[in-house]
Amino acid sequence: MDSERFQALFPKITDEQWDLLSQWSELMRDWNEKINLVSRKDIAYLEERHMAHCLAITEHLELKGGARFLDVGTGGGLPGLLMAICYPKAEFTLIDSIGKKVAVVQALIDALGLKNAQAKQMRAEDLSQKYDFITGRAVKSLPLFLSWIQKNIRVGKTHSLKNGVLYWKGDAYLEETDFMGLNVTNAFDLGVQLKDEFFSSKYIIHIEAERLKKAKF
Repeated sequence: MDSERFQALFPKITDEQWDLLSQWSELMRDWNEKINLVSRKDIAYLEERHMAHCLAITEHLELKGGARFLDVGTGGGLPGLLMAICYPKAEFTLIDSIGKKVAVVQALIDALGLKNAQAKQMRAEDLSQKYDFITGRAVKSLPLFLSWIQKNIRVGKTHSLKNGVLYWKGDAYLEETDFMGLNVTNAFDLGVQLKDEFFSSKYIIHIEAERLKKAKF
């Protein structure tokens, strides 16, 4: 991988953050030999297929001060852990129902010295807190995912994007959103942004909190 070309895709990320992201890559490869956080066939493409996928949001979301994030179904900490590196003033809670994955994510957080992130084993349906942004990376079908977290999103507009859901998804999202009577605010085309055919028909979908509250499940 050409690191200069790769980093040029994300000009808003600082040198200090790139150092942490490099450490994350090494740690992920070590941990992936013990527990399957990323597909074995994909680990050789960790930066190109997973890191890039998550970092793409940095070109669209600028935070003005702090914000509270919930990453649902975080798995190996994607996208929440990488976002915590890139948005150090925000607070991130990363949840998953699989305890051994949560333990690894917390170990990664500790090893990287991140003070703005925590990992918890729990289900989204059991949460009562509210967040400015809720993230998910191809966790479940969009209607099911949104039904879990609809009550946990706080309406507001402080940052470059209105409070809401940021969901990493492949194509055919319109069929699901139309079913719910839901208008997607933004669908960021990652194939175009990352200039890579691998990401063709892959998007980050932004759904504003006020729109989500009107959705039908």
